[in-house]
Amino acid sequence: MVLRSGCKFGPVLVWFRLGYVVLLWLCVTHLRCARAETKTVVQKDAEFDVTYNDTVTSDNQTIYAFNHTVSRNKTEGIRVTVDVLSEGAESSPILFVVRQKQAVLSFQVPLILRGLYQRKYPYAHVGRTLCQPPTRSLTETQYFFVDVSTLSSLGTHYQLRISRVDSFTLHTDKKFSFTASPSQPQYFKYVFPDGVDTVIVKVNSEMTFPCSVMSIQDIQCPVYDLDNNVAFIGMYQTMTKTAAITVQRKDFPSNSFYVVVVVKTEDEACGGPLRFYPLRPDELIDAGNRSKTLDVVVSPAISSDVYVMGMLFCLGIFLSFYLLTFLVACVENKRMHRRREGLLNPADMSPAETASLLGKPGVTPVSPYEYGSFVDNASTLSSEAITDSIASDANYRYMERSLESVAGRSRHESLSSIEEDDYDTLADIDSDKNIVRTKKYLCVSDLARKDKRVLSKKYQIYFWNIVTIGVFYALPVIQLVITYQTVVNVTGNQDICYYNFLCAHPLGNLSAFNNILSNLGYVMLGLLFLLIVLQRDIIHSRALDRNDLNALECGIPKHFGLFYAMGTALMMEGLLSACYHVCPNYTNFQFDTSFMYMIAGLCVLKLYQKRHPDINASAYTAYACLAAVIFFSVLGVVFGKGNMVFWIVFSVLHILATMLLSTQLYYMGRWRLNSGILRRIVYVIYTDCIRQCSGPMYIDRMVLLVMGNIVNWSLAAYGLLKTPNDFASYLLAIAICNLLLYFAFYIIMKLRSGERIQCMAMVCILFTAVVWGFALFFFFQGLSTWQKTPAESREHNRDCIVLSFFDDHDIWHFLSSIAMFGSFLVLLTMDDDLDNVQRDKIFVF
Repeated sequence: MVLRSGCKFGPVLVWFRLGYVVLLWLCVTHLRCARAETKTVVQKDAEFDVTYNDTVTSDNQTIYAFNHTVSRNKTEGIRVTVDVLSEGAESSPILFVVRQKQAVLSFQVPLILRGLYQRKYPYAHVGRTLCQPPTRSLTETQYFFVDVSTLSSLGTHYQLRISRVDSFTLHTDKKFSFTASPSQPQYFKYVFPDGVDTVIVKVNSEMTFPCSVMSIQDIQCPVYDLDNNVAFIGMYQTMTKTAAITVQRKDFPSNSFYVVVVVKTEDEACGGPLRFYPLRPDELIDAGNRSKTLDVVVSPAISSDVYVMGMLFCLGIFLSFYLLTFLVACVENKRMHRRREGLLNPADMSPAETASLLGKPGVTPVSPYEYGSFVDNASTLSSEAITDSIASDANYRYMERSLESVAGRSRHESLSSIEEDDYDTLADIDSDKNIVRTKKYLCVSDLARKDKRVLSKKYQIYFWNIVTIGVFYALPVIQLVITYQTVVNVTGNQDICYYNFLCAHPLGNLSAFNNILSNLGYVMLGLLFLLIVLQRDIIHSRALDRNDLNALECGIPKHFGLFYAMGTALMMEGLLSACYHVCPNYTNFQFDTSFMYMIAGLCVLKLYQKRHPDINASAYTAYACLAAVIFFSVLGVVFGKGNMVFWIVFSVLHILATMLLSTQLYYMGRWRLNSGILRRIVYVIYTDCIRQCSGPMYIDRMVLLVMGNIVNWSLAAYGLLKTPNDFASYLLAIAICNLLLYFAFYIIMKLRSGERIQCMAMVCILFTAVVWGFALFFFFQGLSTWQKTPAESREHNRDCIVLSFFDDHDIWHFLSSIAMFGSFLVLLTMDDDLDNVQRDKIFVF
């Protein structure tokens, strides 16, 4: 009976308990609401330029109401300054909310800003500028409110001050000074005046640190003016002492923009010291005094007329070289024509003698093309000597025999294979090479024994290979730099590219058009050099087709493949240098230097080929070595900075390569690198140094190689001891030093051998030396450097120096392209004095 009663009232008890829980919840909620209703909200009518001292707790909230009149034609800023005076406010900060008509700004005090590795820096003094919403009316009264609240049950004392910023709008060409800190950023408004489409905003400071950020933002709310959000929109760049951003009207529909200056919480982004790592994750670090005094000025940039003048100036300089080349060619052609007339109609010959002379059997009448190269290069002889030589019957008999021997040799060559490998693999020819190339005194005829058609094809490979390399190299480079420029334009991060921001003139999507335009000289002068080489190649080919004696038996063998490769490399250098200057930085610096290595290597090969045509390196070997150089250049840029292991490996490889190349040059390739090399080295040391002290057989070669080893060992030691940050330039310096050393040796040996340098070549040498001197002066001005941080690099920026359009580095581009063109002309003309000399009379060195 009892069990039945319990079962009967069980559901009633469950519902009773549920109702009790609901009632209890309602009571608690009511108590909370009642307590909340007891919080005091105080609204005060406040005024500008008055300091309000007050205390806030969790039980009260203060609202300050402000009103001011705004004008459509005048913009004045409003500054909110807050100080927290109570100790220990970091645990329960005060929240300030500024409510405006079209914007809301909120911040806490103390303001906590984060640095690297989650370091936290509290700031009890905060100053912010309110974003001003636009007004359509001529004048309008606007209201805004400042809400002050906290969750701290203890009273927190603070000071609040609202003031007007009278100099909120910047004026053109008027400098304005101000002070900023991480918790007190500053920004100002600038309106484009009529007729000005581009301006350059410059911010300067006498203080290197603290590091700061300058940003250009559109007129919209909110304005991102703290270290942790300044990079969200607009264009920005870090700065130490200087920053400059070029701003175009087309990028801002409102024809105005904000200049925002923020001081960073740490200096690491500007190359400053990195603070210690906090011992506890939530430890607050005192940042100390990080106030910085700066000044800002907005100046009009150049007009479109200056762009046109800059482009015409650039084109005019290099087109003048085309005109000068054309005039020289005309003068030279006229001089050659007069000499041909003097040779065909000498003054001391009667017409009958001249007729009988031209009618001699076996001697054909002389055409202008036939005597062209002979007369042009026979300036070592007087006109009387030339006349006597032509009038001599003995010389005519010699010419007849020579032409007959040349004709016979041509018939023999036409019946033989023209493959170089077939010639070199015969055992008797190999023995002959060992005999010829190991003679103590070599002549060019000893090293010009191979079929000229084979060598011509061999050296043409240089040209076609570098064209192929250039195409495959340039296409991804162009694609990459376009991507770089797009990233800069989209993100606004101007720390990506190392421009000279004080002279960076944009055009379209390009940020520094002047640095790109100035590379036009490499392309135009490279093309001009190709045309000059082509003209010489055509004249030489015609002379060979006529079996001209001078072309076949005299002078340095004419092979133009390397010259074509040099001209193409100069054009590619211009293209890739322009690509590099689209967005210059350390990751793409090899674009600017790769073909500089190519040019230096090709010039060395051309110098060596002049007197060693049969044993010069093949195109495949040469380009493989240059590829290895570029490979090490990339490794050095990426891993070489401060990496001693890399420098040790590179220095060892540098020295080994120098020794191997020295051996190859000294023995003219007549040695082998195999397992018996050590035994042969020991044998040579024993026989030549221990058993009997004998000097080197090839003294001239030994002098060159000893000097070359001294230079290269010194450069290797310098790199190992100093470990320079700019590895690409260090590697280029090695190539240039070796080229200059070999060139100086070549000139000295040429003069020592009784040869002379013609007037045209001497003019090219002197002109090129002077231009190189001025070019290097401008190169070492150092307007930017990616070896430092972007902010430190901008300390080296300078204003334009030519036409308000070109800077020092642009002048380096102009002068270096002219100097390279002159250097190529020197290589092309320096041996013209030998075109009338038999090859067995021209010494090899």
